[in-house]
Amino acid sequence: MLDKIVLFIIIFFLIGCTNKKYQNPQIKIATNYGDIILELYPKQAPKTVAAFLQNVSINTYNNTTFYRVIKNEDLQAANNYGVIQGGVYPKLPQQNTIPHEPTSLTLVKHEDGTISMASLGAGTATTEFFICIGEQPRFNAGSIGTADKLGFAAFGKVVKGMGVVRQIQASKNVGDKIIEKVIIENIYKL
Repeated sequence: MLDKIVLFIIIFFLIGCTNKKYQNPQIKIATNYGDIILELYPKQAPKTVAAFLQNVSINTYNNTTFYRVIKNEDLQAANNYGVIQGGVYPKLPQQNTIPHEPTSLTLVKHEDGTISMASLGAGTATTEFFICIGEQPRFNAGSIGTADKLGFAAFGKVVKGMGVVRQIQASKNVGDKIIEKVIIENIYKL
């Protein structure tokens, strides 16, 4: 009888250890350069996270690319700063826009590893996103980084894979366009 109880406890413990539960949603961006794991912040940016996860759930990002890079050409990769941008470009005509959640409301700032929605102004974001490399306060609300000074909607942070982000940033480019395709094979929820 004691053997069965011990066996039950061991099985229960093993099952509990294999079911990963995170406080916030975790997603994986699988690329041909490697994986990037993100933690999303639905409490701080509920509309942005919901829209991003909706795009993830319908496979919007499968076989898209990281196509844009902003970097200082004079700095080595380990010390560089800027962003990598990916998603569906050009925008899909039927794609809904996402209501803007500025950093002044969410308090999620553009720091090293922050993921944020790319847009042409407040309320125009759809599927494109960028990941910050280094501090990027110019993208926060109230700064001069956007014409309307509302900034971009930050909604999560890289928890694993900044080396991959830096590799993508270091890829060959002409201006802000990445020359060799950096494929986003899939984005999915963990």
